[in-house]
Formats: sequence, C-alpha cells, structure tokens
Amino acid sequence: MIRKIIHIDEKKCNGCGACANACHEGAIDMVDGKAKLMRENFCDGFGDCLPACPTGAITFEEREAPEYDEAAVKKSQMEKERSYMEHHHKGGCPGSRFTRFDRQNEPEAGIQNTNKPVSRLGQWPVQIKLLPAVAPFYDGAKLLIAADCTAYAYANMHEDFMKGKITLIGCPKLDDIDYTDKLTEIIANNDIKSVTIVRMEVPCCGGLQMAAERALQNSDKFIPWQVVTISRDGKIIE
Repeated sequence: MIRKIIHIDEKKCNGCGACANACHEGAIDMVDGKAKLMRENFCDGFGDCLPACPTGAITFEEREAPEYDEAAVKKSQMEKERSYMEHHHKGGCPGSRFTRFDRQNEPEAGIQNTNKPVSRLGQWPVQIKLLPAVAPFYDGAKLLIAADCTAYAYANMHEDFMKGKITLIGCPKLDDIDYTDKLTEIIANNDIKSVTIVRMEVPCCGGLQMAAERALQNSDKFIPWQVVTISRDGKIIE
C-alpha cells in the first residue's frame, strides 16, 4: 500500500540516537552508528521522531510500505518490558519488584460482572518511594499522583481515577520526605502524557500537591495536569 512513512538521510544522521528513543513503536534502530528504519510495519507515520532529530535527517515520504501493525508493536513492547523486568529485577524483595498488569481485557464496570468490582491498578509497586525513576510502564503514561488516604475516602477510586493510568501514591506526612526530586525524575525522564493529582482536603496533603507541581515545573515540559480534592467524607470538592 502507498502511505506516509519516515525517511532517514544517513548522510545527515550524526548517530545521536534521539530518534530511536523518541520512537515509541520501536521502528528505528541504531546500526553502525546510524539511525535506520528497521521495521516499516512499526512506523505509524505520525513522526514523533522528527522533532527529536537535531540535524533534520528525518523527513516524511509517501511510498509503498507495509501497513502499520499495531498488534505487532504492542507485542514487541510487552516482550521488551518483560525482558527488562527479568534482567533488572531478579531477586530482592517481591514487594519492590516492579510489574506491569495487562488490563485491556478487563470487563467494563456496569456492563459485565456488575456485582464484582474490577481492579484498575496498572503496575506494581505504587508507593512513590519504591517506584523506579525510569521504567517501561511510564512510556506514554497518564500519571495519577494520589494521597494514599484518597482510595479509602473515595469509593469509586479505581473507575474514576486509576483506570488507564499509572498510579503513584504517598503521604508526605507519614513518609516524612519531600517527593519533589523523585517525581521530577519520573516526569523528566519518561514520556508522560498527563498528570492528575488527587489529594484530601486536609492541610498535610498540600505537601503532595506542592511536590507534584514543583516536579512539573522542574521537568521543563508542558504537560496537562489537574488537581482533584476529596473531602473527608468521600466527596469531590468542586
């Protein structure tokens, strides 16, 4: 089929690898110090790699190419995540060994299993101080940064806030730490699409909100974000 796909000018490529890192689908590899489009069926034609290239070596062209294979891309990403986890998290405490959960086949609330709640937790661990600064599950993620009490106060936490997000929880009062540096690392070093901060109305939760806001500012990225406040009796405060 004729479709839009990227073209890499090897003469202009300086071998920095920025395009390969920017390609979420994994279509580009570095070969002999040059970027190459190795898997044409992984290239979606959106060109996230173009602005990452400092030399202008990447352009669009329309030509005969295999159709974009989203299923193959997802399978490859899952295999890379699994390999990464096996190599970097062998041994150690099971509570801090990180894992990604596949929730794509979970039933929708209100449609199936109406009497059985469904977990929307996307990864493990969830505690901010236990989470790694860089991990595959952050790639293209929507972050939920939540005070740990919110899950107990707000009854529909999974469906209304956790669904489709990577969840980070903490309590700056109990942990007695400033989360700013850790959150800055996570936001700055990963492809984060949005941030939702869910806090309680109590004053100590202000520390979590401030840490998240400082992290967003320190990351030098423009990322959509919002703050939701939960009352002590479990209602959203408008």
